[in-house]
Amino acid sequence: MQQALQRSSLVPRGFVVESAYYEDDKAVVVVRASGSVGLCPSCGTVSRRVHSRYRRRVTNLPLSGRIVELLVIARRFRCDAVLCGRQIFTERFAEGVLAPSARRTARLDSIVHHLGLALGGRPAAGFAKRLMLPVSKDTLLRVVRRRSRPSADPLRVIGIDDWAWRRNHRYASIICNLERRRIVTLLPDREPATAQAWLAAHPTITIIARDRGGGYGEAAAKALPQAVQVADRWLLMENASRAFLDAVRKSMRQIRSAIGATTIDPNCSPRPNASSTRAISAAKRPTQLSWACRKAERRSSRSCARPAIAGSWYDR
Repeated sequence: MQQALQRSSLVPRGFVVESAYYEDDKAVVVVRASGSVGLCPSCGTVSRRVHSRYRRRVTNLPLSGRIVELLVIARRFRCDAVLCGRQIFTERFAEGVLAPSARRTARLDSIVHHLGLALGGRPAAGFAKRLMLPVSKDTLLRVVRRRSRPSADPLRVIGIDDWAWRRNHRYASIICNLERRRIVTLLPDREPATAQAWLAAHPTITIIARDRGGGYGEAAAKALPQAVQVADRWLLMENASRAFLDAVRKSMRQIRSAIGATTIDPNCSPRPNASSTRAISAAKRPTQLSWACRKAERRSSRSCARPAIAGSWYDR
């Protein structure tokens, strides 16, 4: 039995097609919601009082080799609830159709998500272009991250350190899961009491990596006395680097004199003896090694840059 093709069947459910036209290389479909009431997202009150209307441009699935864009005529309603703090709200659409503030329909967003999972960023972006789906590699990866489910495994190994909302003005505390290399949370400040309250709410933590300051150590000792506290790997490498540079700086004169006095002749035999080795004359003393030592001494006199530690549990 044949049935007539309705224009509303070409758009997601809950929409009524007003008109359709071509605009350059894409098809634009003007739609509106089929309902006559709005539901306040804050208090759940049903409202029929329309405040105003506005237009949203939403990308839909392609049609006949053309990009399809929905021009949604959305409404704003007034909330009549006296105790509700939201006086005006925009209408919400059915779940699985169009999310608030979304630029793609839910069915198109699902395809973008599966492309990102299957192909990754750049390959999926190239394949999506062939399918007339205008998404970038960054959008694909962002959709995958947004839909990824958080791990349900309890926290065992964490790292806690200072983090700057705005450098030299406002600081907070950052907590990372060192096993999964992910940020767990950002505490509003770096007070020991705040860190202690958060640690006390996660008794499964067994190892805490922190800086060498006393604030986080005191909070960890009070909240989780059974947890093992270790120094952060980045700080260990930084301290070792500074100690090495200080030792070299203090002994640079002895190092330079030792290198200048004992130089190996590259033309000597593999088994040198007294007759086949000779000392370099004073005119030829500025060798590459001594030049490298002088260069290192000049660098150490300036402010030492922090070493880049590969595999650190967060980017500092």
